[in-house]
Amino acid sequence: MKILITGTAGFIGFYLAEALAERGDEITGLDNINDYYDVNLKYGRLHVSGFEKSDIEYNKRIKSSKYSNLSFIKLNLEDTENMENLFRYEKFDYVINLAAQAGVRYSLINPRAYIDSNIVGFLNILECCRKYSVRHLIYASSSSVYGLNTKQPFSTEDNVDHPASLYAASKKSNELMAYTYSHLYGIPTTGLRFFTVYGPWGRPDMAFFIFTRSILENKPIQVFNYGKMQRDFTYISDIVEGIVKITDKPPTESKNSKDPENPALVTPYKVYNIGNSKPVELLDFIREIEDKLAIKAQKELLPIQPGDVPSTYADVSDLIRDFGYKPNTSIREGIGNFIDWYKEFYHIK
Repeated sequence: MKILITGTAGFIGFYLAEALAERGDEITGLDNINDYYDVNLKYGRLHVSGFEKSDIEYNKRIKSSKYSNLSFIKLNLEDTENMENLFRYEKFDYVINLAAQAGVRYSLINPRAYIDSNIVGFLNILECCRKYSVRHLIYASSSSVYGLNTKQPFSTEDNVDHPASLYAASKKSNELMAYTYSHLYGIPTTGLRFFTVYGPWGRPDMAFFIFTRSILENKPIQVFNYGKMQRDFTYISDIVEGIVKITDKPPTESKNSKDPENPALVTPYKVYNIGNSKPVELLDFIREIEDKLAIKAQKELLPIQPGDVPSTYADVSDLIRDFGYKPNTSIREGIGNFIDWYKEFYHIK
């Protein structure tokens, strides 16, 4: 298959591009390499995939030195003209849109970035899929869409009309936009509500990365909601395995509604939770990092931040039913792998 993966300088996109290239698909990776976090980490991921920083220029497609079937282009999703040119020339079978402005807390500081990338950029993806007959669009949603919901585990059958941040609202908007294009134009779309993905090459704005860095630098870590937080931490390889399975099976109808008269049942649209379905207490997660580092953390207990939710817990029963999804990486193993990578990448003995 010819597959476009956006966000391939990002955490999940980097792993997914390699996984699909290794199985023989023809992959085009796309990213704008913005400075939301350290670009050296993004270029580091691209280097592992066979791309040199010196070769990367805006709107220039380059080939990987590691995989003959993997190429990369630096491009903004909001760049309508060049996005259309890329789709027109490449004629992709599938599109996996992982590029987005991420981060709950950053959405309180720079809300416009979320509209540009997550709304305008996603509209460009949808329009290109419509015009150039893409057979399946898979896109990143987020567990943050559950917002202020208190019923757990979170199910895709639940109402998600109470987002707690603009980031969450932008992801809910993506799901609505995708449904509209599936309904109007018959484009099969699958949204994935990711639950706290972690592992080597992870994002430095996420808690597991921040905690590790601070503990190693003998700095206190900020623990919000006084440590009374739970997250459905999901290891990167389990996430990628799930995405690969989903990619190969476009939806033919929605099963989110039990009403046989509902037009959603004949719309090729689906949303799945993709998580570990085993929430972990934040203090237990920190304890695993402490054990691996053999260093005790200095904890600064603070109230919950605006936009945060106290707990996430994924109901993945439909993903198990439809794809045999089975995450099997323990927190101890996952944290161990991350810290081994962290020490190697940052040259820490």
